[in-house]
Amino acid sequence: MAAPSTSPPVSKNGKAEMEVVQALRHMALVSAHQLPALTPLTGGVSSEIYRVDLPTGPVCVKRALARLKVAADWRAPVERNRWEVEWMRVAGGIAPEAVPAILGEDRTTGCFAMAYLPPDTHPVWKDLLLAGHVDAAKAAAIGDVLGRIHAATADRPDIAARFPTDEIFHAIRVEPYLVATARAHPDLAARFDALVETTRTNKRVLVHGDFSPKNLLLGPAGPVILVAECAWYGDPAFDLAFMLNHLLLKGAWRPQWRARYLDAYAALADAYFAHVAWETPASCERRTAALLPGLMLARIDGKSPVEYLTGVLQKDAVRRFARSLLGNPVSALGEIAQRWRMEAA
Repeated sequence: MAAPSTSPPVSKNGKAEMEVVQALRHMALVSAHQLPALTPLTGGVSSEIYRVDLPTGPVCVKRALARLKVAADWRAPVERNRWEVEWMRVAGGIAPEAVPAILGEDRTTGCFAMAYLPPDTHPVWKDLLLAGHVDAAKAAAIGDVLGRIHAATADRPDIAARFPTDEIFHAIRVEPYLVATARAHPDLAARFDALVETTRTNKRVLVHGDFSPKNLLLGPAGPVILVAECAWYGDPAFDLAFMLNHLLLKGAWRPQWRARYLDAYAALADAYFAHVAWETPASCERRTAALLPGLMLARIDGKSPVEYLTGVLQKDAVRRFARSLLGNPVSALGEIAQRWRMEAA
C-alpha cells in the first residue's frame, strides 16, 4: 500500500506505535527484541497507517480507528479491519494483481500488515485526477477489475456467509451518507428512505464499499485496490455509483476538465457492464443511476464532504443538480453524464 505523502518518523515510545510493534510481533514479522522504525502515512480518515521499515524491506501496517477523523461525530466498529483483510483475500483469488499481498493479521490489536507499494511506481489515482491527468483507458481497467470481482462473487452463498457485515456497512456507509443527508434535506427524506431500502435488500455480490480514486493505485500491472474496510455482501450498484460520483464531482471542482472526467466515467462504466451477467445490465444500471445523485448530495451535506469542493457556488451547483435528479430519477447513466456536461456549457 502507498499513500500520497509521509511525515517524519515518530517516536517509538508512543502508545499507538508500541501497539503496532506488538501486533508485528504477534504476526511474527519482527522478533521480541526488534523495535522497527514507524512512519505514519497520511491520506485517510478512518485508520492509522504506518510504513514499517523491516530488515527485509518496508511493509504497511493499518489499524482502524473507532472515531473517524472528520468534523462530524462519526464512529464505526474497529473490527471492520477483519473484513478488509477478508475482502482482499477473496479479491486476490480473483484478480491477484489488483490487491496488495496480505502479510499478516492480528485481531487482538485490530492491525494487519500488507505489502508496501512505493508511490513513485504506484501513484494514487485521485492525485492524477486532481492534476488533470485523466486517462480513459486506465478508467476502463478500473471498471474491468471491479466487474470481474463482482461477477466472480455474484450469488455466492459461501462468500456471503464470510461477510456478515450488514451492521458495519450501515454504520460506515448507509448512515453517514444516505441517512445523514436525508436529515439535511428533509423534503427528500422519502427518496433517501427508498435508496436505503433498495441498497439494503439487493444482496448480490461482494461489495468493496469505498471504491473511490483515493483508494486506487495505478501500478505497472494495472490498478491496485486499497482500503476495503467497508466490505459487505450486497448491492453492486453501490460500488459503481460510489466511483462514478467522484468523477462527476471532480468536474464541479475543475469545470475545464469536466469532459475528460466524463470520458473516464463512460469508459469505466462500459468496462464494468461488460461483466454484468448476474442480472440484466439495465436493472443494475437503473439502481446505480438512482443512487448516484444521492451520493453526490451526500458528499456535500453528509458526514463526509469532499475536501476539494470549498466554494459556495460549487456546492450549490452540485446540490441543484443532485436534488433535481433525486426529484425526477433517470434510469441511464449516460443521461446523467449528458446533463452534467450541459451544466458546464
